[in-house]
Amino acid sequence: MKVENTVIVDKFNKDIILPPQTDIVAAEVPVALVYNGISHVVMMATPKDLIHFAIGFSLTEGIIENVSEIYGIDIDYNEKGITLNIELASRRFMLLKERRRSLAGRTGCGICGTEQLNQIYQTLKTLPFSNQIKLNDFQYSLPLLKQIQIVGEQTGCTHAAVWLDLKGQFIAGFEDIGRHVALDKLLGFRAKQTQQQGVILVSSRASYEMVQKAAKCGVEFLFAVSAATSLAITTAQQCQLTLVGFFRGDSGVIYSGQQRIIS
Repeated sequence: MKVENTVIVDKFNKDIILPPQTDIVAAEVPVALVYNGISHVVMMATPKDLIHFAIGFSLTEGIIENVSEIYGIDIDYNEKGITLNIELASRRFMLLKERRRSLAGRTGCGICGTEQLNQIYQTLKTLPFSNQIKLNDFQYSLPLLKQIQIVGEQTGCTHAAVWLDLKGQFIAGFEDIGRHVALDKLLGFRAKQTQQQGVILVSSRASYEMVQKAAKCGVEFLFAVSAATSLAITTAQQCQLTLVGFFRGDSGVIYSGQQRIIS
């Protein structure tokens, strides 16, 4: 999106204001997720890869357990935003109605609008011990985050989530103004693939919600370029997810699941 007549202040000389010019900014659009005709949530997101977002959000929120429980997704663009009309299996829709809540999510927020403390914490199964990896195999993976941030490269305004195989090779990646939404998009894409092993790398910190979303989808490895929060670490340890913060390619801080990483 281009914005005309923006004013730029010289960062070295505050008295100098450069002539008005055109700037490129990231689109931020309200996206409503509607299940079987009933509105469930509104999230602010970058308006692309929305089918993947609908699937990923449905999985990470526990609305569905697998992709086959979604029968169809229609996208409705209107002047106020975008509506994702999601057709759920009857059993899943009945379960959703029992615990349905209305919330308006701000950019990338994972729990905005939650009404009670016990709604925040989802029950997470202990993850299997399926694979081991070598950190050195991932030494060239950091640039991949920028490569998939097409909007971010022009605006400096997006987060990214990348899926790598067990040898550090790129599989897929998605960006969004919200870090949670970027992860949901990636997890939605991943859920439709036959092979789901690998490592997820995110451009943000590792918060509790990011760990919860990854674990909910059976992800065993989550790498973040920034720090991990205390609750994220506790949650990762409880479900035995391998969590690495301050990831720098061939190094990082291993907060949990050290047994999956070998030298």
